[in-house]
Formats: sequence, structure tokens, C-alpha cells
Amino acid sequence: MNIPNNLKYSNDHEWVSVEGNIATVGITDFAQSQLGDIVFLDITTEGETLNAGDEFGSIEAVKTVAPALMPIGGKIIEVNPELEGAPESVNKDPYGAGWLIKVEMTNPSEVDSLLDATAYESICK
Repeated sequence: MNIPNNLKYSNDHEWVSVEGNIATVGITDFAQSQLGDIVFLDITTEGETLNAGDEFGSIEAVKTVAPALMPIGGKIIEVNPELEGAPESVNKDPYGAGWLIKVEMTNPSEVDSLLDATAYESICK
């Protein structure tokens, strides 16, 4: 299981990478492996401001549909345009080409309440 040290993680298996006031969000390698083959992503919240814990979309795999939850609050400024034609990117490269959204954070200090790689690894066992 791949858990990069340079990211922050939510208890709901989303990862966050921060550059300035912008957070890139995706689901973790653990989450994609639990879901199985991802066939569709439904993210229609671009332009909306949501709170941490709010559902920003859904992830459809062959056998299930799972909610995608905001790990931090903010305005969704971009949805990964590549995923419409290639949702399997989330399985193949969850920390790279498979990112889901970019968020302009409302309160950047919320990142401090997320898990580091070691703490996240302990909840994946």
C-alpha cells in the first residue's frame, strides 16, 4: 500500500496536497483498492463552497458507489478534466493523474487536523 509522506489524509481515505491556499484532493491507494475498478466519477460541485465532511461527488466502481467527501472546507475551483474519459486513472495513479478536485481553502489551518502518513497507515490495517 502506497502512503506518500508528503501528503495529509482524512479518516475517510482522501488525501490532500497543499500549495499556498489551494488544496488538491484525491482518494488514497487504500481507498481505490477497496473500491475496485472505478468506472465513473460524478462530481458536479465545481464552483460550490463546501465544508469539511460534505459530499462533493460520488465514485462508482463495478460493485459499489461511494461518496467522495471534502477533507477540508473551501470552494471547488477545478474538477480533474481527464477523469471523464479515463476514470481508471484513479486506480492506476491515485496520487498523480487520478486526483479529483482542487479547492481554494476557506480555512487553511484545517489541514493541521488531518492525519500524517504514519497515523493514516494505522487506520488502514
